[in-house]
This record gives sequence, C-alpha cells and structure tokens, in this order.
Amino acid sequence: MRKITTFIALAAISFTSIGCDRFLDIQPEGKVIPVTVEDYRKILTSAYSKYPIHKSLSALRTDEMAIDENNSDFPYYRELAMWKDSNYDAETKEFQWADFYTVIFYLNQAINEGTKTMKDSPEKNQILAEAYALRAYSYFDLVNLYAKPYNAATASADRGVPISLKADMEAVLKPSTVQEVYNQIHEDMEKAEGLMVEQQQAAGANYKFSKNALMAFNARLALYQGDWNKALQYAQAVLSVKAELSNLNTSNTAPNHYASVESILALDNPLNTNVQNVIFASPELISKYNQSTDKRFGVYFEKNSNRYKVIKGGSNNFRVSFRTAELYFIKSEALLKLNRLDEAKEALLKVVANRYTPAGYTAVQNEINPMSASQFMSYLLDERFREFALEGHRWFDLRRADQKKIIHTVNGVEYILQQNDPRYTIEYPMSAKKNNPNL
Repeated sequence: MRKITTFIALAAISFTSIGCDRFLDIQPEGKVIPVTVEDYRKILTSAYSKYPIHKSLSALRTDEMAIDENNSDFPYYRELAMWKDSNYDAETKEFQWADFYTVIFYLNQAINEGTKTMKDSPEKNQILAEAYALRAYSYFDLVNLYAKPYNAATASADRGVPISLKADMEAVLKPSTVQEVYNQIHEDMEKAEGLMVEQQQAAGANYKFSKNALMAFNARLALYQGDWNKALQYAQAVLSVKAELSNLNTSNTAPNHYASVESILALDNPLNTNVQNVIFASPELISKYNQSTDKRFGVYFEKNSNRYKVIKGGSNNFRVSFRTAELYFIKSEALLKLNRLDEAKEALLKVVANRYTPAGYTAVQNEINPMSASQFMSYLLDERFREFALEGHRWFDLRRADQKKIIHTVNGVEYILQQNDPRYTIEYPMSAKKNNPNL
C-alpha cells in the first residue's frame, strides 16, 4: 500500500506545485489551463486522494464498537457515538459534506472541460470513465448518509442531497430527491461503462476505478435499491472474471488488505488510526464469532485486557471499497429474494469455506441446510456483520435492513437509538446549513 500512498502523494505534490486554484480557475491570462491527459490525471488523482474518510465516523453510530473513554481523542468522537447530529460541541468531528463536494468539483472539471480539451485516446476515455464513476460513488455515499434509504414508493418525494454537475464552488444548490440522485448515479455509471478501458487495476493502483469495480458498484447499487435480478446479474458478472477468496486456513492476510486476492477497489479508508484507537469491538460483535473455528477472529481482533481492539484497519494497507467476498454475499441475498434458497446457501458457503476451519465449515453447513428463507436471511445478515466488521458496511446495512435498536454507554449514561429512529438518517452538518440557506 506504500506504493499507492506514495503515488497519490507525489501526484498531489505535482498538482499543488502548480496551484489548485490556478489550475482549475479557467481564465485566459496568468492561469495554467489543464489540457492534456497528464493534466487531467493530476486532477483526478487529487480527487481520489481527497475522498472523505466518512466510514470511520459512521462506525461510531453502529453496534460494532464501544467507545474508549480513556483515550485522549474521546472528546472529538463521543457525541458521534451519542447520535447527536445537531447542537454538537465545536470540537466534535463533523461528518464530511464539503469534502464530498470538493471531490465532485474536481470531477466536474475533468468531465466538462476534459471532454473538450483532451485529445482522443484510450487514456482520455479511462480518465473520463473514472471521473464519472467516482462522481457516481460520491453521490451514492452522500445519499446514503444524508437521506432515507431507497424506497421505490417514496424516493420521488424523499429529500436527497444537492446535485452539482458544474465546476462552480459558489453555486447555492437545493436538495434533489432521492430518486433524482439515484437517477444521476445511474446516468454517470452508464457513461463510465461506455468509456472504461481497464478491466482490473494492478495492486498499488487499485484505488482507481476499473471495469470490475464498476460491476461491483452496480451490484451494490442494485442491492440497495432492491433490484434483485440486476444485483444477481452484476454479482455474477464480477465473479465470472474475479472470483478469488482469501483462504484464512492457509493465509493470515486479512481479506480487506489492499493486496489481497479479493481486492477490486482499494479507495476508502474505512477505519482510520484515530477512530481505531478510540474504540473497542463491541461485546455484541465479539459474541457473534465462534472463536475456536472462525479464522477471521484472530485476523480481525486482538485481546486488550478484558476487551478487544480492532486490528483489521488503521493503515493504508487496509483501504477497501469493493472485494470479491461482497459479491458472494450480494449473490446470496439476491438469490434468496428471488426464492432460490438452495442456491443462496451454496453461494454463501463458498465464503464460509474460506473463513472457518474444516470442522467449523461442516458445522455451519449443517446449521444452515435445514433453515427456512427467513432463518437464512437472519443468518446471512449476521454473517455480513462478521465478515465486514468495521469495514464501512454496517451503518448502511443497518439502515437498509432492520434499523434495530442500539444502546451506547458514554460517560456512564445510556444513549438509545430506537428501532426505526429518524437518526438513522444523518442530518445535514451544521456548517453546511450555515453556508447554504437552501438546506
């Protein structure tokens, strides 16, 4: 992962040596105007490097963690664990909003101006494809943080987030509906698919979008929208060209490592060092594992006194956005929703075989074989909980699944997120509302 970090850092240095404002402020005199594919690759690399580390913050809202009150960073994160989305302390870390729109600003510049100024070439197509894909991904994260989960019956009325398609940081935008945001995501994805050149980025460059990453994103997108046929179609498309799973019986490399055989897109930093240091794994999460037969347990957690620290994140080595295991889970859930229960179990067992000891695999197989559809659905969600612990999935999974009741204890006081609590949708940040009266 040092290779990724070094590349992004060097590109960012070369970008800032020109001057961000000078490079992007297109004026006829005294400005550097981006023209070539090299210019626009620098812009795109800057967008990648600035992608928000929001999944670390969303983990603080879940049932995955318990906050460490003795950590020096506790004051910055305690109110996030209390689901306090308004009137929070000035020192409380705020969920990223402006950072997303900064990234989108760069992408709009690449799309709108790069289309006209870059000479036609495969590299031009690749750059534009990545720009469309990353813009779609940005809006997907925004709408799943700051809007209600997608519901086909209400999406056209539910408030989403503002859509910006021009490189204009001064624009005062109004929120679009959830449906409009998803429509824009699909439009960008279609354009990205028509332009994408690279099938799979090499390790070290796999923070950049590829054809495989687009298909994986489409599978997740269909899952969140409840389009089971498309979710199955895209999951199978990815697995037809990249189906490898990390076998934890023969390797200690975490499946979410950027160099794992599972890695498809290694962009997000879902558990940065600061958050990793201020949390422990929750007792509920720890209780979900069979510590004798589940090989993930020793790869994910480390005993610290009478609690467990999470060791599957905390560095750039664990950047992960999409990996093959997720496609097996999507395939299994889609098959289940399509009333193909036996096939759904078979898809999940392919992951299980690589995560449990042989005896553990047999036990799981015997456990799920007689399950009904509803029983298997519960088991599947629990297995997602185990597989993707502190990897950025849990908050979104809770939102789209059961929106369960969660209790956090902070400074000896219990704070409760009730089932179906409105706070399962995060409020627009106070700074965003202050800067934009339309919010």
